[in-house]
Order: sequence, then structure tokens, then C-alpha cells
Amino acid sequence: MFYDDLEHVLEKQNKVKLDIVRPPNKQLMNQLISQYVRKHLIIKADGKLLEPDYMGYEIQEDGAWSYFEVKGVSRVQKIEVFDDLLYSEHPEQINMLHVTVNGERKSTKLDNPKANVAFNFR
Repeated sequence: MFYDDLEHVLEKQNKVKLDIVRPPNKQLMNQLISQYVRKHLIIKADGKLLEPDYMGYEIQEDGAWSYFEVKGVSRVQKIEVFDDLLYSEHPEQINMLHVTVNGERKSTKLDNPKANVAFNFR
């Protein structure tokens, strides 16, 4: 995500002024990003809701990269994703998704308002 878009949506939802690049309170920023992403990015593996652990975020050029990790999933045949990140702010929002299972990578893009996609693996 572009970090300024993420910063704007977090400010709007939390009614607070933020600086995502140089946050005075990194712990609060991590909490706000984690809560937002968990609400707007939902992942299921073979019908089971996954609860990813938030690992943190970093700024690279204009982008904010947030990292999540899922442990304890062995075999997966189907990954379902709901992703409406930034849809409330940008009617033209396009979200790119990359899913890798056992070295097999599949990718797609979601154009607002489409927010659901499924990936099938062998």
C-alpha cells in the first residue's frame, strides 16, 4: 500500500494525527496497522479461518509493507482471501495478491469492489 494512503485511512478511522514514516509511538502504529489489516484482509485455508501473527511493517520508497505470518498449516488445497484494503478511500483501488503454497505461487488482482478470490493448489 502507499504509505500516505494507509496513514490517511488510519487517521480517519482513529481520529488522530499520525506519522507512519517517523512514528513517535511505534507500538501504537503497529497496533493500528495490525487492527486495520486484520479487519480488511481475511484468509481461509481449506475453509478454516487463519489468524496471522503481525510481524511489523516497514516503509520502502512510497510503500508501507506490513508482514504477517501463519504457522501450523500443513497441507492446503484451497486458499480463500477477502481483501478490501483501502476500498473505502479509493473507488478505483486495485489490490495485488500473491499466494505461495509449497513453492507454487499464484497471483491475481482485485479491482474495487471485488474483494473475494480463491486459489486452488494440488
